[in-house]
Amino acid sequence: MQERPFFSVIIPTFNRCSIVRLAIESVLSQTFSDFQLIVVDDGSQDGSGEMIKREFKNRLTYIYQENRGPAAARNTGLKEARGRFICFLDSDDRFRKEKLELAYTYIKKYPQYKIFHTEEIWYRRGKFLEHKKKHLKPQGNVFRDALKLCCISISTAVIKQDVFDRIGKFDEDFPVCEDYEFWLRAAAVYKVKLIPKVLTIKEGGRKDELSQRKGLDRYRALAVKKLIDNFPLAVQQKKYAREELKRKIAIYVQGAQKRGKDQEAEELLRLAE
Repeated sequence: MQERPFFSVIIPTFNRCSIVRLAIESVLSQTFSDFQLIVVDDGSQDGSGEMIKREFKNRLTYIYQENRGPAAARNTGLKEARGRFICFLDSDDRFRKEKLELAYTYIKKYPQYKIFHTEEIWYRRGKFLEHKKKHLKPQGNVFRDALKLCCISISTAVIKQDVFDRIGKFDEDFPVCEDYEFWLRAAAVYKVKLIPKVLTIKEGGRKDELSQRKGLDRYRALAVKKLIDNFPLAVQQKKYAREELKRKIAIYVQGAQKRGKDQEAEELLRLAE
């Protein structure tokens, strides 16, 4: 039987033939070599599969599936993953070459943690973006931070495999904000360790980004509602979640009413009640 790798790196992709190559190369050029790379092609029709099989044959595991969204693509990768720790990398992001090596060092140094994340830098259409204060990376008990916004970027995260056995995988009913919904559950159970190094480079500004889609506030509110209804929270955690749900509903309802979407506004107002 083949020895279990220390890391499994999962790259979900959809119609990003022109840029997924950079993400793949950033993993294959790591200074730490004990990893498995899985690329899940979520129904691409732009030649991504042909390019990946031609240029990276035998250097990764390539899986094609019908288009089902990022949550399903990550879950497919998790089914194939054999690593002790899981890293995700969005197909428009890339790792610095020492990402896995430094993550390994921190995992060995802080064995009490099961979730790590790193600093990152952002570019939009090639221009560097300054971080705002609200984007400072938290560590320790980050549950309240996770409620307010998606405080852990999925491309910076390093997660022990058994975390998914305890809290579940990504919810495929969420076409967007699936990472936010996952981090709510994770942060309710686990403390997080920050690796204070910029080890992920994020690229943005394209029209195909999920973060550019409308309705994000609605799905964030639904994620908090799902957490309250279905996940075992401590008393104080539930209090924080209810407060944040009311805040998110108020934000969404105000926007929906301005756009004339009164039915959606009424639906979320019923949740608030």
